[in-house]
Amino acid sequence: MAEYTFYTHPMSRGQIVRWALHEANAQYEQVLVDWQNRPERFLEANPMGKVPTIVHHHGEHDHVVTEAAAICHYLAEMNAPDLLPREHEKADYFRWLLFAAGPLEQAVLAKVMGWNVPQDRESTAGFGNYERTIDALDAWLAERHFVCGERFTMADVYVGSAVDWGLQFGSIPERDAFRAYAGRCSGRAAYQAGKAIDGKLIAEIQARENQA
Repeated sequence: MAEYTFYTHPMSRGQIVRWALHEANAQYEQVLVDWQNRPERFLEANPMGKVPTIVHHHGEHDHVVTEAAAICHYLAEMNAPDLLPREHEKADYFRWLLFAAGPLEQAVLAKVMGWNVPQDRESTAGFGNYERTIDALDAWLAERHFVCGERFTMADVYVGSAVDWGLQFGSIPERDAFRAYAGRCSGRAAYQAGKAIDGKLIAEIQARENQA
């Protein structure tokens, strides 16, 4: 049995975790989830029926981890200590990992869905407003190669995925700092290996749909 069971769909946030699995050099068994017929063992692991989900087969125990940001950090803890933050990097690492999982995702989703937060209610919303959220990330990345400075860490898998996808789908504006950062992340061998797998799976799904 592989060390991890990885429940995913190629057109999902599972792409983030596949990249993380490759960065961590973790051995995994892929289980593709059919949205119309979710496997029973998957729903036992994650009753919400969300991907990505991993199950870590560790000794005599199975540990379920959900939520892409949590999975990324867990994989670094278990398999890739070099991708964990050093002591002086921890503040930046956790700040921006959770910023991307919280305020950034909320701000982007609100923009995509056309949800406008009234100015007098911005203090209630976790992200304040879209422009302030984007400007905060832009200012940080404009002065650094990666989240923690010059060194790539597992936080960059999650933050890098958010920026990469945002640029691809137009939910994050084209800015020099974002383009440069996404380019540094996408140049990594693990990123390219993961994208190649998911790209092939997406092509196969689309071919089947076209034949139906």
